[in-house]
Amino acid sequence: MSVLGGVIAPGFFSNPIVQTALVVGGVVAVVSGLVGVFTVIRGQSFTTEAISDVGATGGSGAYLVGVSALAGFVAAAVVSAGVIEMIGLRRPRGRDIATGIVLGAALGFAALFLYFDTTHTSTTGASITILFGSIFVISSSVVPTIVGLSALVLAIVVVFYRRLLLTALDSDLAAARGVSARWVGLGYLLALSLSVALSAITIGAVLGVALVVGPAATALHLTKRPGFAFALSGLIGLVAVWVGILLAYDSYYWPPVGRGWPVSFLVVALIFSFYVSVHVATQHAFKKKRHIETDDGESGPVCH
Repeated sequence: MSVLGGVIAPGFFSNPIVQTALVVGGVVAVVSGLVGVFTVIRGQSFTTEAISDVGATGGSGAYLVGVSALAGFVAAAVVSAGVIEMIGLRRPRGRDIATGIVLGAALGFAALFLYFDTTHTSTTGASITILFGSIFVISSSVVPTIVGLSALVLAIVVVFYRRLLLTALDSDLAAARGVSARWVGLGYLLALSLSVALSAITIGAVLGVALVVGPAATALHLTKRPGFAFALSGLIGLVAVWVGILLAYDSYYWPPVGRGWPVSFLVVALIFSFYVSVHVATQHAFKKKRHIETDDGESGPVCH
């Protein structure tokens, strides 16, 4: 029997696993949303995808040696971001080439490590957990570490906020004002790599990028004001994760009973739905506005 008119299944709020998932998911969603706004403005979604996929190497390697997957995600993400920054030069083409090289090499190692995980160890479900994740398997003992890393990301964003925004919007003006693009870029990539690692431990290395880019892209469709975009992005991510957790929990009571839906899929599906809905709505509003402006600009019949 469910509660609240059948919306929330019984035991949802009292379940310790769900409580951990809500705390971790909420913190990670907000932090990822903030970093994601800079990512979208800077046009580095491909870099985010690469760092997220490289996280699979660290996570699978961590499983292989018997340490926390979070440690592997963080190590791989930070190292890959540093390598991309060092060899990527300052031009977008050089950055994309460097990203592609790092991504290709890392995915090869990820495939090797996952093979060893499944054939040489007693670990079960390593591939699914690393690639697609499950917020319901996160141990409560890891929560302080996740909160601490999230606080570090937030601190980096606060310290570099104005310089990050200036270099993202107008790099020439930033250079004229003496802003070091290299140091700002390193600070941003550190925040990005940590947020990607946190997203990976939450919904998987393959899907983690959606939690960073999706809410931010949706928010920037709704507003061009940076401050409002940050708040809106964090809120969208938070809603997607919490509603995804709720639906995943409830799905165990959907037919056929006892075969719940993966929470990672539900979170990503919600983020995608939010983006598509907002994109369609804003495009319709823009076309309607242009139509009205065109009608208002038309001249009436000329009498001679």
